[in-house]
Amino acid sequence: MRKKILVLDDDDDILEVVSYLLTESGYEVKTLNCGDAIFNHIKDFTPDLILMDVMLADMDGRAICKEIKENHLTQLLPVILISGTHHLATALNLPGAPNDFIAKPFDVDQLLDAIKRQLGA
Repeated sequence: MRKKILVLDDDDDILEVVSYLLTESGYEVKTLNCGDAIFNHIKDFTPDLILMDVMLADMDGRAICKEIKENHLTQLLPVILISGTHHLATALNLPGAPNDFIAKPFDVDQLLDAIKRQLGA
């Protein structure tokens, strides 16, 4: 069974490229361009990992990540945050922090390695 990844970014071009890359790498992918109903999508899609931008038009990815990590139903779900403007690597051990962080622009191999590491593959 293929691992499922939920990708959240408000840039449709990035969603398209990342979705293509992950699908070609063997993952099942669902994309979202806003975070307002993310918990409904988590419930329906049951992802194995969430890949999310920090800067979203309608919400802050860090706040969404914190909600995911503080919810007993989703706290073990790996979250990787991506950002071109925030450097979160130093905050990875804080409560509500993502499991990993990738800075933009990112190398494709770096992204895939981070995903594999979080999925234990």
